[in-house]
Amino acid sequence: MKHTSLNRRSILAAAGLALPGLALLSKTAWAQDGQPEAGPFRFKAGNGEEVDAERGFFEVPEDRRIPGSRRIRIGYVRFASTAKNPGAPIVYLAGGPGGSGPRTAMGPRFPIFMALREVADVIALDQRGVGLSGHIPDRATTTPFPAMTHAGITAWYREEMQKAWIDWTRAGIAMTGYNTEQNADDIEDLRRHLGVEKVNLWGISYGTHLALSVLKRHPNSIGRVALASLEGQDQTVKRPAHIDMFLNRVDHLMGQDPTVRAAIPSMPALMRRVHERFEASPVTVALAAENGTIDMQMGGFGIQYMASAMVANPPSLSMLPKIYMALDAGKTDVLAPLFPPPHRFFNLGGMSEAMDMASGVSPERLALITREAKTAVLGDAFNMPMPHLLGAIPGVDLGEAFRAPLRIETPALLVAGSLDGRTPLEEQAEVIAQFQSKTQVLVEHAGHNVFEAHPEVQTLLVKFFREDAVSDTQLSVPPPTFALA
Repeated sequence: MKHTSLNRRSILAAAGLALPGLALLSKTAWAQDGQPEAGPFRFKAGNGEEVDAERGFFEVPEDRRIPGSRRIRIGYVRFASTAKNPGAPIVYLAGGPGGSGPRTAMGPRFPIFMALREVADVIALDQRGVGLSGHIPDRATTTPFPAMTHAGITAWYREEMQKAWIDWTRAGIAMTGYNTEQNADDIEDLRRHLGVEKVNLWGISYGTHLALSVLKRHPNSIGRVALASLEGQDQTVKRPAHIDMFLNRVDHLMGQDPTVRAAIPSMPALMRRVHERFEASPVTVALAAENGTIDMQMGGFGIQYMASAMVANPPSLSMLPKIYMALDAGKTDVLAPLFPPPHRFFNLGGMSEAMDMASGVSPERLALITREAKTAVLGDAFNMPMPHLLGAIPGVDLGEAFRAPLRIETPALLVAGSLDGRTPLEEQAEVIAQFQSKTQVLVEHAGHNVFEAHPEVQTLLVKFFREDAVSDTQLSVPPPTFALA
């Protein structure tokens, strides 16, 4: 699968960092058996463990709003419960948008999938447009690679998205159907397909954005939800001021190490200085390409985009001080290993772009974000390619009713990491307020991928879905060690 939301992850892949559930693979490459069919099979996790599982499929209209819309298959992997009397099936909703449920189950969260079988069947869903549910054909990029500047990248995404949309539509794809409301209705159709009264939801990041839409559209079909790294209905585009607050927390943590503080009196100030220098005088960086290397012009926006990809989790976050110190000293050779070949970086998959464009941003929030971005450390690079793609494809925005907050009575377990730089605590607080029956878990020093950050999270998930009593909990993992060289 190829998605712009995954391109920031491709920066992490180039740096040799693990990407649970979000590897840059073909739409069915994870499946292990070529073109898979429904039925039992042996599921092999990344750690070599194997377990009995079942592939399943059901059909839905590609766009329910279009009479006679073509029908597409939605696929999933079911891990059968080991309980004598299983509860409601637990459906995993991957992040992204564009993450694969089965692919996630192969990675660091595999033990959690297995543990939850004590409670119920666990369903690793591939959302429409992904993996087993991938119906948007791969497409070669036709627009020349741009300079890594604000103007260059923005123009490239808009032009290439418009070309791709036309090509996919001509190929018979109802691209308007790739939005979070249709995605949410797929969950309701999955429930009917499974023949159960209710399902429970377990999701992270965009998966929580999707879960909120399910709760809005089908509240009586959901028993309980366990959600991490929350993204609200009007939070596809994050507030730059909240990212600045996160960076200030990181700077405070860095200040607890006298050696780091002596080398970097202020991390935000160092970052601003580097961004301004590169924006004023872009440099040429030779990046690996399909045939040799290709020279790319790198401006301050390109550096901001790189940093935006690296702040989500402590392993990559901890690398930023040495990178910025090197750039401040004029050592631009540190950049090339951090960026993938341009043909992997500049590509569109369709699903994630369509989902994000449809979720959009309210006019009031957009005005606030635009003001904040002018003075924020990472500007508006953090949110790329939204809101940069707004208006590129007319008529896809789901509107204010979709983005409106709701009052949620469904029992919820809400998990967050204090060093989540993708959905910072300040963003998540806006969503938490909507839940009326909630238990909160905060993992100090954990990042965006918080489910696997501390073993006790798995225990709490099992207890919660088993409907045992769970109290607000604060856990802790060691803080990151910030690299200076």
